[in-house]
Amino acid sequence: MLNNPYKPIKAKIEKIIDETPNIKTFVLRPEEKISFAAGQFMQVSLPGLGEAPFTPSSSMYETETLEFSIMKAGSVTALLHQAKIGDQVGLRGPLGNAYYKIDQWKGREIFVVGGGVGLAPLRALLFALFHNIQNYKKIFIRFGSRSPQDIAFKTLLEEWKNKEKVDFDITVDRGDSTWGGKVGIVTTILENTGVNPADAVGVVCGPPIMMKFVTKKMLDLGFAADQINLSMEKNMSCGVGMCFHCNVGPYLACKDGPVFTWDQIKDIPDPW
Repeated sequence: MLNNPYKPIKAKIEKIIDETPNIKTFVLRPEEKISFAAGQFMQVSLPGLGEAPFTPSSSMYETETLEFSIMKAGSVTALLHQAKIGDQVGLRGPLGNAYYKIDQWKGREIFVVGGGVGLAPLRALLFALFHNIQNYKKIFIRFGSRSPQDIAFKTLLEEWKNKEKVDFDITVDRGDSTWGGKVGIVTTILENTGVNPADAVGVVCGPPIMMKFVTKKMLDLGFAADQINLSMEKNMSCGVGMCFHCNVGPYLACKDGPVFTWDQIKDIPDPW
């Protein structure tokens, strides 16, 4: 974390990629290198207008630039979607003290489930896993989207399908005439995958209702509660545990998370 977590680092927008009608990836070049761990987040600000928390969607091994894949969903994100190449933003962080402990996952199968824009923060994790893919037995990726038009990173997904030691599958809630793949919610593609839950680590990121039912499904499949990792990025505001907007029971997502195991939060009434 920065010495002063309230002081943003200036960064210039170097490239903007239209991923879907409402998701853009911003390639930022900060004035100084920023290192982060997959699962940590940063506050992205527009000077004088506001800030919002986002997890980098680029590799933690790339420190010259950072990428953030942002869905237009509120006032700050709407303003970010109006930004242009060359504009300046601020970056606070990295923030969050609980991230993916990938060094502890060596020799195991990794079962990653994402939904909607939840694939954006999972990109950083997957890039980190691919960087040392020989450390893991196999990487399963299961992704669900509302419709074919809502699928981001289409070219990247095609690359992942063909990676050695990667088992990839995708489904959409609603198909159309352009879609020849599977149709159904993401839990429908979690059966008969060949994963060994007793020797696997689970990762879930997506809308709260999706995470709720995916967690239940993974428990039914035999995953241990302490091996299901959940990205609980909810209502984070200050990013440093001062405003208490992001409480998950006794925890604060920004300070104690944002990654929690199901074992940590399973006794909290409706942690979603």
